[in-house]
Amino acid sequence: MHTEMSIVTRRGFLGGMAVGAMAFTAPGAFAEELVRTPAQTEGPFYPDKLPLDTDNDLLILNDSISAAVGMVTHLTGKILDSHGDPIRNAVVEIWQCDNNGAYLHTKSSNDEKRDRNFQGFGRFLTGSTGEYYFRTIKPVPYPGRTPHIHFQVKVKGKDKFTTQCYVKGEPGNERDGIYKSVRDEKARDSITVDFAPIKESRIGEVAAKFNIVLGFTPEA
Repeated sequence: MHTEMSIVTRRGFLGGMAVGAMAFTAPGAFAEELVRTPAQTEGPFYPDKLPLDTDNDLLILNDSISAAVGMVTHLTGKILDSHGDPIRNAVVEIWQCDNNGAYLHTKSSNDEKRDRNFQGFGRFLTGSTGEYYFRTIKPVPYPGRTPHIHFQVKVKGKDKFTTQCYVKGEPGNERDGIYKSVRDEKARDSITVDFAPIKESRIGEVAAKFNIVLGFTPEA
């Protein structure tokens, strides 16, 4: 269940992005330009024990007054079908390591350094526009991997879809085997996102937009 704070933030933030997203997300428009989002491995660190708080604000836990450490990131986008139409009632899940490179997982190599204020995992249910929103931290590298955020999309009657979102311009991308496994340049570009500074922010927040195009059209 989304907190009131998350809903207010989502409305205000997504409202400002609507115009820029129209060319890409207008139902059926420019369908020939859509690139299907490539699937990526789930990896070993999907939480083996989900947190009690699984909302879309990963920076504040329900029972805490302290925020997680890291660069505040407003992560948004749309879940689209193969024709570019938005998919409603899609469950979008994300998980990522904290600012110390530790996952919400018992086998994370540096679990003792984990930021206990970082939720590490969140969920969002899309509405009629297909939009999702998360408040999280900008991803950081850890040994062997470039910065990334894991995504999983669940649509009723379909197999779950898993991919990863990467930071545009990150030097480590070219050395990351999972990132480079996507051979098609357009497909690789589709999972590489600009984490752009928000000019109005006084605390150095960034915004990222990651649209996910699935390879099917939901049944009517």
